[in-house]
Amino acid sequence: MPHDVFRGKNIALIFEKTSTRTRCAFEVAAHDLGMGSTYLNPTDSQIGKKESIRDTARVLSGMFDGIEYRGFGQAIVEELAQYAKVPVFNGLTNEFHPTQMLADLLTIREHFGKLQGLKLAYLGDARYNTGNSLCVACAKMGMDITIVAPEKYWPDAALRKTCEEIASQNGCRILCTEDVMAGTAGADIISTDVWVSMGEPDEIWEERIHDLTPYRVDRKVMDNAGAQAIFLHCLPSFHDLGTGIGRKINEKYGLTEMEVTDEVFESSQSLVFEEAENRMHTIKAVLYAAL
Repeated sequence: MPHDVFRGKNIALIFEKTSTRTRCAFEVAAHDLGMGSTYLNPTDSQIGKKESIRDTARVLSGMFDGIEYRGFGQAIVEELAQYAKVPVFNGLTNEFHPTQMLADLLTIREHFGKLQGLKLAYLGDARYNTGNSLCVACAKMGMDITIVAPEKYWPDAALRKTCEEIASQNGCRILCTEDVMAGTAGADIISTDVWVSMGEPDEIWEERIHDLTPYRVDRKVMDNAGAQAIFLHCLPSFHDLGTGIGRKINEKYGLTEMEVTDEVFESSQSLVFEEAENRMHTIKAVLYAAL
């Protein structure tokens, strides 16, 4: 529903990494608020190539009322924010994915009616944006989080320490375990993500498949959590052979499902599409609050 409170304002959307949900969420949110949006893909922008990040920030600040960045290192979006004269929004970096966390938290609160006191288990590679951000979000919201993965896939120790300090103030815990059954027992939310992050080379698929197949979210995991548990995934997901990558992995490794089984993905416990829709609602709220 349009809320033309920002008619005449405009936002620049810098996408060094492509996206379906983040781009659509920002564009629809901006449109509903009465704003214009300009999409800049990797070939449309000179950021970091012919023009420095600080210069890009200052140029765009003169033309736009906000800047969204989705791309690589966290340092890039932080430098944009340092030199921009308008709000800068993190649409995803290698290290963090804050707009996804807002959608996840809204989805959880819509379902359970609360956040504090709930237990979330994240299965898979937790060293990058989704795992890192879930630790931060849960710590701040008073939710227990257990990272369930081989130890080398746990979040950085320094980040965990910071999150543990925040969690201790909010009555919750940050835990890590390699034991799938222990880590998911009684969890209210089971979450996962793809095994290979955007921008990583294809050669690491074999290693990830070997290491993370035991941490696939399947019916046994959901039953161990309990009937109350919901399943979340930031998408896209390799739960069947409906994608080019999925078919390629099937041909090479014989897998028909990766981080989650199709049975769980399509089950009544799966709220992944409500979660995806909530990207738009939460981003609209963020734009409104910031501008």
